[in-house]
Amino acid sequence: MECVGAANDPLIAREMIRELNPDVITLDIEMPKMDGIDFLSRLMRLRPMPVVMISTLTERGAEVTMRALELGAVDFVAKPRMGIADGIAELADQIVEKVRIAAAAHIRRVLPPGQVPEATTANQQAGFKKPGIGTMGRLSTEKLIFIGASTGGTEAIKEILMRMPADAPGIAITQHMPPGFTTSFAARLNSICQIKVGEAVHGERILPGHAYIAPGGKQFRVDKSGANYLCVVEDGELVNRHRPSVEVLFKSAARVVGGNAFGVMLTGMGSDGAKAMKEMKDAGSYNYVQDEASCIVFGMPREAILHGAADEVLPLLDIAGALLGRLGSTSDRYRV
Repeated sequence: MECVGAANDPLIAREMIRELNPDVITLDIEMPKMDGIDFLSRLMRLRPMPVVMISTLTERGAEVTMRALELGAVDFVAKPRMGIADGIAELADQIVEKVRIAAAAHIRRVLPPGQVPEATTANQQAGFKKPGIGTMGRLSTEKLIFIGASTGGTEAIKEILMRMPADAPGIAITQHMPPGFTTSFAARLNSICQIKVGEAVHGERILPGHAYIAPGGKQFRVDKSGANYLCVVEDGELVNRHRPSVEVLFKSAARVVGGNAFGVMLTGMGSDGAKAMKEMKDAGSYNYVQDEASCIVFGMPREAILHGAADEVLPLLDIAGALLGRLGSTSDRYRV
């Protein structure tokens, strides 16, 4: 890895990018003359390339970071407002790792405001449209959907949840994300989806029409009390170097939900959740895995496929339609 240049404001950076043609850039949000979000927006329209954001660990920093990911940034590193010198080695390790991941990422084209991406084959053939209230009928809480994602996952999760009707089965989600950022992520999704989206709270009941996101820095799994599924949020050890870990959530799906579970593995680096997704399939779940062409990083989906965990491998924009179609085909059995 070679650092070919550094710029202390976006106007200088613009010229350096033209001259040096870097493979990846790291971009701070707070800069003189033009903030990082404006610069990123222009960059991704005119010269799309891998970008890793450097974000302050604050409420505003988290909200702006979500916007950066929407605009096409591959990932972000959260830095504390104070005490950076004490944690510089850890911060440097994170930056190096994420720069290497970004260098191999598939960069998506940023669409003009208001333009919606086209649905692909399966959805086109099914005449798929965004579902409205009442699409599923009143499904029993027996059916649950489990989603795991990492690098590139915030936008992938959004694409799926925006297509979920208000009475969809409960959805449990683990997205690799540090503390302080999942609150903004959940709030952003809640503002644009028909279902209700929030951070999972320990002991709360999992209900239809709701999505529960693993809080950053906590392990998240599901359990059962009588006829009800519950969220379990706890400190726990790192699993596959992650907290939250997809492995923890998917293992609980296999153990507690079994054949009433649907699994979804989305874009991400590494192999977190692949073995547990195979356990889900062995327990009777039906699993969808995002295909390579639509992934930012194909690591986690590739590992799930290699472990034999996938029932279907689909483009991102086909997954919600396929999932709803399969739920609809079995809904009569699970009405209450």
